[in-house]
Amino acid sequence: MTRLSDLPEWERQHHLDKIRELPDFGKTPFVAGPPLKQRRVAIITTAGLHVRNDRPFDPGAADYRVIPGDTPPADLVMSHTSVNFDRSGFQEDVNVVFPLARLRELEAESVVGSVSDYHYAFMGAAPILALEPKARELAALLKKDGVDAVLLSPV
Repeated sequence: MTRLSDLPEWERQHHLDKIRELPDFGKTPFVAGPPLKQRRVAIITTAGLHVRNDRPFDPGAADYRVIPGDTPPADLVMSHTSVNFDRSGFQEDVNVVFPLARLRELEAESVVGSVSDYHYAFMGAAPILALEPKARELAALLKKDGVDAVLLSPV
C-alpha cells in the first residue's frame, strides 16, 4: 500500500482535497442487532465487478451492478478503470475482492444465518457525492431482501 508521503506533492494534494470534499453525516448512533449467526448477509464491493453479459462500468460511474449469488466466478468481470489498481489478486482468486465462497463457508458453519441471493458492486473511483442516490436505492433493495448485515469489500 502506498503512503501519502510516498506520492508526489500534486497527487498527495489531490487525495487530501478529496477527503475535504466529503460530506459531514453527523453522528451515527450505534445500533445493536441480532447475533451474526441470525443475520442475512450480502456483499458490497467497490471493485467494479459485474456479470460478464452485464454492462461494464464507465469511468466515474456512480451506479451499481447486481451480482446474483449463483454467478460462477468465471463469469465475473472487473471493469474498474483506475490505472493505479492492481487486478492480479482478483485474477488469482475472486475471493480477494468478492469473498462469496468464504461467506458461504461461514453460512455452512452457522457463523452467519444466511447469505443473500444478490450482491452488489460499485466502481471505487466514483465521485463520492454522486454515490448517495444509488446507495439509498441499494439500501432499500437490501431491506426488501431481509439483509441485516453487509460485508463491505472496499477496493
